Amino acid sequence: MIKYIEKYPILSLLLFVLVMLGFTIDAIPVTIMEARNFISAREMLTDDSWILTTMNGEARYQKPPLPTWITAAFGFIFGLKSVLALRWPALLFLASIGISTYLLSKKLELSKPHSLINGFIVLTSFYVIGITIEAPWDIYTHGFMLMALLQLFQLFDKAKTPILHSLLFVAFLAGSVLSKGPVSLYVLFLPFVIAYGIAFKFKGSFLHFLKLISLLVFGIVLGGWWYFHVRVADPETFTAITQRETSNWSSYNVRPFYYYWSFFVQSGLWTIPALISLIYPYLKTRVSNLKAYRFSFFWTILAVILLSIIPEKKSRYLMPVLIPLAINIGFYIEFLIREFKNIKAKKETVPVYFLFGLIALIASLFWSVVFFSNIELTGLVLIRFIITASVLLGIGILTFKSLKEKNIKTVFYLVIVFMLTIGFVALPIAKTYVQADYKPVSELNIENLKVYSLDYVAPEVIYNYGNKIPSIKTVEGYLIPEQKEFYLMTSKVNPETISQFSSLYNITYLETYDLNTSSKDTRGYKTRLVNKLYKFTRK
Repeated sequence: MIKYIEKYPILSLLLFVLVMLGFTIDAIPVTIMEARNFISAREMLTDDSWILTTMNGEARYQKPPLPTWITAAFGFIFGLKSVLALRWPALLFLASIGISTYLLSKKLELSKPHSLINGFIVLTSFYVIGITIEAPWDIYTHGFMLMALLQLFQLFDKAKTPILHSLLFVAFLAGSVLSKGPVSLYVLFLPFVIAYGIAFKFKGSFLHFLKLISLLVFGIVLGGWWYFHVRVADPETFTAITQRETSNWSSYNVRPFYYYWSFFVQSGLWTIPALISLIYPYLKTRVSNLKAYRFSFFWTILAVILLSIIPEKKSRYLMPVLIPLAINIGFYIEFLIREFKNIKAKKETVPVYFLFGLIALIASLFWSVVFFSNIELTGLVLIRFIITASVLLGIGILTFKSLKEKNIKTVFYLVIVFMLTIGFVALPIAKTYVQADYKPVSELNIENLKVYSLDYVAPEVIYNYGNKIPSIKTVEGYLIPEQKEFYLMTSKVNPETISQFSSLYNITYLETYDLNTSSKDTRGYKTRLVNKLYKFTRK
């Protein structure tokens, strides 16, 4: 089986993502960042706001529109209510990161099996998967940038600027800028260029580098046209949003310089190999290609340093670091595949047995979760659970067996199958557990009456409702709707306590809508997803 996977590496990486998450990812509730993207995509289709983008009818210029355009296209084809369809573009870009990592590894003169390992590592890194849901703009901007860097590597390597590579570099670079501005330029592009100079040394004439700089500027300008257009078309709103966003870099979520020093943990199940791969003195004598290892090592470290300089810090900002880190981890895994049978020192074998033994143990004991959860195992859920437990038990037993035989290559691909099973078979089980008070706003029967909001309504709620929920609260006070009857949604404020309303309307409390799937006593429960609905009838 491994031979077939290695024979068709690009197809294997694509199918891995699509099978793992392509049919089950809708089991995960829509996140706040996703909801913003989905709402803007919906309003592009309903209100034609393709350039001057909106969210809930208000200007939304915080993010460039390319990811939302792609999402809107899928929404147009498959329907705006299909969370699965709206998440597919992000999954395809996730797959593109795996494929680009494989192709870049090949350009680094790594073997085909080694390059494929790198591709699988990045696709199974925790935050690379998580970012597709938590912050979908990031997977687009870094996906495009990695494609651009693949072209740039060849432009560096050949010391020439062939027309095809040049055009692709400019196009992908523009796509990255049009997805999330200069973010990926700073955290992926800049450390990539510096690391290349350290590991391989730049070659080529002054004219060659002048051409490369021209291509870089052209790509940035091409990707930045939307910013210039919005700046001219709606200068006041654009300026206010820009000032607010830039001020966050130094005043919002400010963390110390060392906040990102545990970045390797974000790789999830590859945490231990990631840490060992960063011990340069240990691994430099064991890797198959020292120049390529030096390149991935410095690319990773420089990216972390550059991120650390920025005062505003969030865990998800580390996602692009996991791309060069995956290549770094790949050198360690490839070394284990080659030499593990010959390694005698316990300090080298214990981490390997601990990591893969732990994964094997988790897989083998998956069936025991039934004793620690409140999931009702009946019908289709029971069948799915039995299949999951059986497959994972088989994976666990085979992993223990392969570890005993010191066959690390088989162990590695069993871990990949483990991840595939979790995503394809186990993930939908989570969807069956919903807390008792769960009640989506999509169930609201509006009776042709308009729905307004009094205070903050979460983007997830607005997306779930399926239409805009305009606010009647302004800086000056409250806007009284023209309608004699309407609904009012509020998360905290009781409208009956506001004299302006009680003197004009009969106010009737109708229902509480709760989008939380997690129980109230858990960390996953969010009060902002709870809203009360009132009916207003003019006296």
